[in-house]
Parts: sequence; C-alpha cells; structure tokens
Amino acid sequence: MRVCIVGCGAVGSLFAANLANLDDVEVWAYDLSREHVDAINAGGLRLSGAGEVVGQVRATTEAAELPPCDFGIVATKAMHTEPAIAATAHAFADGAVASVQNGIGNEEVLAEHVGRVIRGTTFPAGRILEPGHVQWDVKGDTTIGPFEPSPATSEEIERLAEACTRAGLPTEAVADARGPQWRKVIFNAATNPVGALTGLTHGRVCEDPPLRALVSGLVDEGKAVAGAQGIVLDADPEELIDHAARPDVAYDHKASMLQDVEARRQTEIDYLNGGIARFGRAHSVPTPLNDAILALVKGLERSWA
Repeated sequence: MRVCIVGCGAVGSLFAANLANLDDVEVWAYDLSREHVDAINAGGLRLSGAGEVVGQVRATTEAAELPPCDFGIVATKAMHTEPAIAATAHAFADGAVASVQNGIGNEEVLAEHVGRVIRGTTFPAGRILEPGHVQWDVKGDTTIGPFEPSPATSEEIERLAEACTRAGLPTEAVADARGPQWRKVIFNAATNPVGALTGLTHGRVCEDPPLRALVSGLVDEGKAVAGAQGIVLDADPEELIDHAARPDVAYDHKASMLQDVEARRQTEIDYLNGGIARFGRAHSVPTPLNDAILALVKGLERSWA
C-alpha cells in the first residue's frame, strides 16, 4: 500500500511517521516547508511525547514528484485544502483521499478534484518543535466513512482504517461519519477560539466557570445546528470537553488556533464557528455566540495587518 500525506504539519506528521513503520506501507509526504522536508529526508520524521517514533518517510515540496498512491490523507489547514489537492490530485487518479482536517467543507473541495473521498475525524494532536521533529501531545481515536456525494468504497475505507490502527492510531470505519465529524467540529468551535482569545490551555479554559459556561453555550448552538440537519452525534461534546481537560489528557495542550494566534497566522475560524453559523442560517437556527466568536477572532486577525 502506498499512502501520501498531504500537509505534513503536526497531525499529518503523526499519520506519516506511524504508518511508515508498517512493513507493508510506503509513505510519501507533500509539504511546502523546505526545511521540514529536508529534515525528514535526512533523518526521518521523529515524534516524541505521547509516543516515541521515527518514521522513514519520502518527503517532497514538488507535487509532480509524487507517484500514484492508493490513499491520500489530507491534513492541511482548511484554508489550504484547494491548492493542496489541486497540486496533488494526479497522484490519486486511481486512489481514495481522506480528510482528517478541522472544520466543515473540506470533503466538498476534495471531491472537485478526485473521484473517491473519505470523510474523516481525528483527535490525535501535537505541534512541530523543529523541522523533522513533532511533539505528540494528545493520543486519540480516528473515525472514517464515505463522503456521500463521492464515496470511496467500503473496502477501501476498511483497508485504510485497518492500516492506521495497526500503526498505533486507532481508527474505526463507519457507514455514516457525519456524527463524529460534527462532534469534533462542535468541540473545536466551543474550545479552540476561547483558548485562542484568552491565551489559555484547554484545561485552564475549562476550570474557569464563566469561560466554561461560554463553552457550553457554544456547544448548545452547535448541537442545534447539527440536529436541524438530521445529524445524530455519536457522543456528547460536553463529555469530550471535560475528558480532555483532565491532567493526563490535554489539560496543558494549546489548541491549534492558539498556536496560530501566537504565531500571527490565519486561523481556521471560518471553517469552525463560521461553518456552524453558515449552516445555522441555512436551517434557520440562530447562532449568536458563534457569530460573536467569529467576529472577535476575525478582528484579532485584522489587528495584525
């Protein structure tokens, strides 16, 4: 099996390094960071923290160098999905492509370029410490299933899930992946921007009563929007939020949006709270808290100009 990781940031690196340790999987990675790619090719892709792994990955900044692949796993920021898949689509002419990204709308973009798409949701998280070296902060499960308008086959989905699980990233293949996806979207939209705006880790947000109440209000809006679409969540986001706040899980984890704010990078707010607000308008569900959070983070981004 040949797998290409499209976007070898923190999450993409977790998939790349772990899958590369399987004898029957050849892993390629496409990323625009020349320093990261050069370090991976020189000494392998190293993970430390929740797992100590070194994966021998073939990395490139040149999409034209990618060979035909059985699977693609897209792990870019949501705003980079279009250029990333447009550049790499040739490698998946006979393959299936999975999104393990945050937010809503990535699968629709992938389907414009490739024929078979997998809807994915993943909870492992980390951060790049230096080129070629990623801190693995949080372990977690992944769920994948067909993207209904342009689905991969059930056999392909099960094959990818089995490989990821053997690699140490527990992955479940399901018939309807919308519930897990919306659970993660609601989780992220309720917690990530609050951490980004306050500078607090996940655990510190949750132990502050007024902030925790705001998080619950955002969750309630997200649940209402999901329910209006007939989506049944596979678990309560509130329980996931409390679980992640434990000292042995993600108490000290800085959400990716906080990492982006600290680096003054564009955030994924348009695909999280902005996505919930868009679907809310489409289904006549009010989302005033998500609208307010969206405005605050967009205002923060404008302040850097």
